[in-house]
Amino acid sequence: MDHHIRIEDHAIWFKHLPGRDIRDRLSALEPEAEVTVEVDGVTGKWQRMKRGVDGRPTDAIRPVGEMKAIWNEWFRNRKGDKVTLRVLTTADDFLAGLTPAFSEWGSPEDEEAFRDL
Repeated sequence: MDHHIRIEDHAIWFKHLPGRDIRDRLSALEPEAEVTVEVDGVTGKWQRMKRGVDGRPTDAIRPVGEMKAIWNEWFRNRKGDKVTLRVLTTADDFLAGLTPAFSEWGSPEDEEAFRDL
């Protein structure tokens, strides 16, 4: 589902997100966990911000990698513009979530038996 936000800061604060579903999804992320987000047609990595010095969660995501340069450019030149935002699930995200489901396959015996396949 597409949501619309305004470019207002160097981060995207959860309180500015219009849908409860997207707020809940991003709030469930652990600090510093990465998520793939499409903003105004550009897909990039974002990271849940670290906890504050007092231990409370910081309710925002910040761009990382190549997305950081794009978002900072938009912040300088497009501040206040409304853009579409979608949190995506990539194959890597999906498979990383399945890893605990197949933990029995990660035994040293299995590694020895199947390492050359």
